[in-house]
Amino acid sequence: MNLRAELNKAGGFKNLELLAKQVVEGFIAGMHKSPFHGFSAEFAEHKIYNQGESTRHIDWKLYAKTDKLYTKRYDDETNLRCHIILDNSSSMHYPEMKNFSIDSLNKIAFSALASASLMHILKKQRDAVGLSIYSDQYDFYAPEKGSERHHQMLLNQLAGTVDSKPLNKTTETYAYLHEIAEKIHRRSMIFVFTDMFQTSEDEVKLFEALRHLKYNKHEVILFHVFDRSKELTFDFDNKPKRFVDVETGEYINLYADNIKANYEEAVSNYFDELRLKCGQYRIKYVEADINRGFDSILTTYMIERQKFI
Repeated sequence: MNLRAELNKAGGFKNLELLAKQVVEGFIAGMHKSPFHGFSAEFAEHKIYNQGESTRHIDWKLYAKTDKLYTKRYDDETNLRCHIILDNSSSMHYPEMKNFSIDSLNKIAFSALASASLMHILKKQRDAVGLSIYSDQYDFYAPEKGSERHHQMLLNQLAGTVDSKPLNKTTETYAYLHEIAEKIHRRSMIFVFTDMFQTSEDEVKLFEALRHLKYNKHEVILFHVFDRSKELTFDFDNKPKRFVDVETGEYINLYADNIKANYEEAVSNYFDELRLKCGQYRIKYVEADINRGFDSILTTYMIERQKFI
């Protein structure tokens, strides 16, 4: 089934569950051409065998197909707790979406569909998932649960967030991460979707908050969401343009070529610094370019899940 056609037919994100299912099915189909070949149908029921473990539960049929050792996972082992955190500041609604297309999602739409896709897998694996959404306030919080009713509520909240149009909403990400950290008491895998736009002063506070999130042995995965062509390489034509800060309303008039080299160097250095600091704090840092699809999101989840359990 064509995901682009489904997105148009669904009238945007009204049928987010179907869209997420299509993303996951496409990802699993692609696994047949990847190092995960032979594992796509079984990944919900198996985990990688670690040397020193009992060989009693090794699945030898799967070994014959993959030439890799996996052990069968049982119901009491599969329960995982995950919490998804979504930045809903004004900058996350860039670029403006005039119509819904899978080829031109903005940052918030990409993050919502990525979150729904993770939720689809978590649901299949009978795991509990919670959700937090913040902007200039704590917009939404739901603790980790695994019921169908809870799943539908989270999907509706994600779809509504995409449709919202927050104007001039800045955010103090670190403040809400501290709040969320206080709410999550049992060991969980935590996914954070944010474009990481904050002042240099806030950046220090942000990493303090991310460290707080890792308290109680939580595993934190930071998906750095951005539009590479516009926000990293500054790919604009050289006509005079007004560039507006969607969070503060401040603007500047200029020719893109006049600052392109300096801009690209500054942003590239900033990304490198984020990656380095995440490594220092043992936080998994993943670039999430909204124009590159969802494979990196779902692959990261699969790899990190194997380590977590």
